[in-house]
Amino acid sequence: MPPQDMTTAASPSGGAAPEHPGPDRLLDSLQHQVAVFARRAEQTRLGGVGQVRNSMDRAAYLLLNRLDKEGPMGVKALAAGMGIDSSTVTRQVAPLVDTGLVKRTSHPEDGRAVVLQLSPRGQARLEEVRASRRELMSQVTDGWTQEERDVFCALLTRFNGSLAARQAAYQPPQSD
Repeated sequence: MPPQDMTTAASPSGGAAPEHPGPDRLLDSLQHQVAVFARRAEQTRLGGVGQVRNSMDRAAYLLLNRLDKEGPMGVKALAAGMGIDSSTVTRQVAPLVDTGLVKRTSHPEDGRAVVLQLSPRGQARLEEVRASRRELMSQVTDGWTQEERDVFCALLTRFNGSLAARQAAYQPPQSD
């Protein structure tokens, strides 16, 4: 019998998986579900509901979100906080600066240094995308209890933290 395609689930727990799968089968199912999630997230760009204008590139969303939550910072600090290389941040920030979502300003304590800051336009755009994504998450988890939402969010946060820790452990330190 061919393996079951588990891209859809009959229940919040996955439906198709056996009650007590063996460790290999469980890990196979987990990696498959993560791959399906990644594909679907990229297909929708988790753009939210409504108009296409509410979608935003993943890199842009993560950069804008970090600047919003942590305030103005330099490229190196932004890169370190995101676990990516400075040249990648520089490349990803360029279109955000060009479109006016991010502005470059002088460091408040060292006028020679440049920091990146969310612009008012960037703040408004980020809020628009967040609201749309909140609505999408609400619709996708509509039949879930609050406890199921809480548990899923806690486990997904833990999973992402584990991935980040693993990546940091295997990444060579950046040189200045």
